[in-house]
Amino acid sequence: MSEGSKQAKVIFQPSGRRGYISNGVSIKQASQELGVGIEGLCGDEGTCGKCKVRIEEGVFAKYGIESRMENLSPLNKAEKKLLTSKQQRDGYRLACQAHIRGDIVVFVPEESRLAKQVVRKAAGEISVELKPAVRKYYVELKPATLDDTLGDWERLQTELKKRFHLSNLAIDYQALRSLQGVIRQGNWKVTVSLWMNREIIGIEPGVVEKEGYGLAVDIGTTTVAAHLCSLSTGDVIATDSMMNPQVAYGEDVIARINYSMTHKDGLEVMNQAIIRGINKLAGRTAAQAGIKRSAIVDMAVVGNTCMHHIFLSIDPRYLSQSPFPPSLHRSLDIKARDLGVKISPGAYVHVLPIEAGFVGADNVGVLIVEEPYNQDDMALIIDIGTNGELILGNRDRLVSSSCATGPAFEGAEIKYGMRAAPGAIEKIRIDPDTREVRFKVIGKEDWNTELEEVGASGICGSGIIDAVAQLLVAGVINHTGRFNTDLDTPRLRKAEGKPEFIIAWAKETSIGQDIVVCQQDVRNIQLGKGAMYAGAKLMMSQLGLDKLDKIILAGAFGSYIDKESAAIIGMFPDCAQKNIYAVGNAAGDGARIALLNVDKRVEADQKAKEVEYLELTVVPNFEEVFTQAMWFPHMKDRFPHLKHLLPGLKQSKEKVEGGY
Repeated sequence: MSEGSKQAKVIFQPSGRRGYISNGVSIKQASQELGVGIEGLCGDEGTCGKCKVRIEEGVFAKYGIESRMENLSPLNKAEKKLLTSKQQRDGYRLACQAHIRGDIVVFVPEESRLAKQVVRKAAGEISVELKPAVRKYYVELKPATLDDTLGDWERLQTELKKRFHLSNLAIDYQALRSLQGVIRQGNWKVTVSLWMNREIIGIEPGVVEKEGYGLAVDIGTTTVAAHLCSLSTGDVIATDSMMNPQVAYGEDVIARINYSMTHKDGLEVMNQAIIRGINKLAGRTAAQAGIKRSAIVDMAVVGNTCMHHIFLSIDPRYLSQSPFPPSLHRSLDIKARDLGVKISPGAYVHVLPIEAGFVGADNVGVLIVEEPYNQDDMALIIDIGTNGELILGNRDRLVSSSCATGPAFEGAEIKYGMRAAPGAIEKIRIDPDTREVRFKVIGKEDWNTELEEVGASGICGSGIIDAVAQLLVAGVINHTGRFNTDLDTPRLRKAEGKPEFIIAWAKETSIGQDIVVCQQDVRNIQLGKGAMYAGAKLMMSQLGLDKLDKIILAGAFGSYIDKESAAIIGMFPDCAQKNIYAVGNAAGDGARIALLNVDKRVEADQKAKEVEYLELTVVPNFEEVFTQAMWFPHMKDRFPHLKHLLPGLKQSKEKVEGGY
């Protein structure tokens, strides 16, 4: 914002909504203008305290602004009354009372969001032999006497060796501290929790039949999911998820790496944010299951390499510097308490291995779920997210790569983009003859044409993929991504000299204005899909392939996009539609497999080493391959399986205005 400007740039996180707002309006009013739902029960009187938001301070180079508390009106009496001293120090404000005076980044905490984010990371169906890391053993000890004063720990060791042939055991310090009291509480009868048949991590009095519980956690760049599992049956007892609280510090991994480098305590802030988030998920899943958090005796974690490093409080800066080395590749077992994770005091957290600087433990999770190394078919596995990770190959050879798809696929950097939440347009169809639009919003089963009140508030990732594909099929945009401005339809117009297409009329929205797709939206999708296609194409070249047997879409986003729409815009090379399928949150399922079977942990370490990593940016013809992949669906490649989806369209050779 320039000096004396009457407008300020306001960015809301984690929704990613942003825009220019007149100075003097409240954060609450700004949220309404930009379609961000913030709770409030008092009519903006400042008496309910439900609209708490946190102001993020610092230079945000990605947005070209500096966010400061000074860019808001001072704290007033209502805020001082309803916000604790700590909240005030941490940058919290009441959205209805804080008035904008300059550029600002606002994080809306989960409890303050009116439209709760729909985090689609449900547990999938998996089949795995149960071999958990933590097992329970019941023993009856001979009581100590004046004639037998053997130490309690040595007494327990002797009995475990005698009854179960367990030797050379260690004991967790916290378990040791409680040992004598628990033994006597159980009248010399105890149940011990043994980790990897090596270390006693917990002791309970008497007979405890249940094996305990484990938590599988998938730390995504945008979302975090936790699955509470029974270690005796393998069943998922409870699932919960949330937006990754680190979103406030950057929408993608590069932004977060930059935040850690440009803020003195940046790494610590982001580390503590994810630890608090995981503790919240652990507490909520335990509450759902009706157990104490201390009953969670094991935990497995996956995440991309950047999320992996931040979770472990390892400086991620070197991931952004050539040759992009991670701190380590192998898996880790770390005491939960050392990480600040609040589960059973002696429990370990198993962190799966990573493959490369930008191919992380989440990709390894997908690998051990899909097991391409045991198949003959040549499969391309795509984990679609802010950072796209790809695996290509079969039992003979596997190659992986990573591409910066950006946050556009998840609704960010789209003019009316938003994350998946009630009111988000998630499915779109455009009549190729009339160019009339039908759409569905999250939370309502019927199409907009069948509803009296539609209440659309923006477009989420699956919706924007549909929109671009449908615009292409309807001839509104051409293969280069440019709008055809000669069309005669009221939905196509110019705003500030640039074309845009109306998806939802103002009367169909909850924000009081038309929801459109503009030229920059199309360009952002091209950048993301071009990077993904280029990665797949270069991997195919590495393996000498000219076709694929099947394409597997992993990740929550991959489960909700329309695979035909994805094929039309060219998110991946040509393949028969029947051989393209989604497998849900495979990374999270991989975490569950590792939680429930220690042999799969060994397998994960082995296979992660065997996968060849291809660094796309150093491939000599990357720029050429990427440029060609920017076209819809591609500049040169043919798509015989799309002939029925793209009738009569010819691939134009004209150059995009302004270039790529």
